[in-house]
Amino acid sequence: MLSILITIYNYNLLPLVKELHQQCLDLNIDFEILTQDDASNSVYNVENEKINHLSNCQFISLKKNVGYRENKNILVSYSKYENLLILDGDCLLPYPNFIKNYINEIEDYEVVYGGRIHAEKAPSKMQLLRWKYGKHMEDQTVDQRNKNIYRATLFNNTLIKKTVFNQIKFDSSFKKYGNDDTLFSFELLKMNSKIKHIHNPVQHDDIDTNAVYLEKTKNSLDNLYLLYKKELITKEYSKMVNLVTKLHAYKITYLLAVLYSVFGNLLENQLKGNQPSLFIFNVFRLTYFSKIYIG
Repeated sequence: MLSILITIYNYNLLPLVKELHQQCLDLNIDFEILTQDDASNSVYNVENEKINHLSNCQFISLKKNVGYRENKNILVSYSKYENLLILDGDCLLPYPNFIKNYINEIEDYEVVYGGRIHAEKAPSKMQLLRWKYGKHMEDQTVDQRNKNIYRATLFNNTLIKKTVFNQIKFDSSFKKYGNDDTLFSFELLKMNSKIKHIHNPVQHDDIDTNAVYLEKTKNSLDNLYLLYKKELITKEYSKMVNLVTKLHAYKITYLLAVLYSVFGNLLENQLKGNQPSLFIFNVFRLTYFSKIYIG
């Protein structure tokens, strides 16, 4: 028995739901597919409404925006099965046995993460930054993820027991984008949850523009600092926090903060252009986080 939960904002979800629906029917399993748009009032919702015509499927369009964290929490509360498959709506299924691969693991683990991949080429030069970071920094093999099973667990393609999810939930008190996975996976670590990583990826389809992703990165780093400041995670759990705390012991963070103040605009302009550099992106992230770290 499987509840597939997909949250979206301004996106055509119908093709993905049709594919998931057919895979579930072919396997002859008890299932439901619940989808929810976070009050985008999108023109795509005309297509998304067709989801309601598929058996065991439901599309809901919220009247008021609640944020993507609470959107996920709401869908979980609506679900009727213990096994939850949480997906981001902006994904493609590169392999035909996607659901079957999860069903094979459903009894033995509390959390199963299938991974995420990116296309071989970026959609455009103005989407290169998000694509490069995803392709070269985020996409990981099972062996790579197994080196740190908790920190490598994201929630864009995750099978999780409802009883486990309800002990944690996404913290909707955070309003900015980013680092939800960091907090949630740290809670899984504290619970010593049984996690397995498998090769069953989704492909990230809706790639942010360079400018949009840069702003999301700032928000994500702001959130990361708050997680650490509020002692919701340890410094060792985040590579960025761990590095910056070590640099701060030698006062290097002050120099990095000055570098951001002087060269921040130049770094951002390079990253917003049509040839963004991952090296410069990492310099930007380190100097920006150093600035907010010292206050």
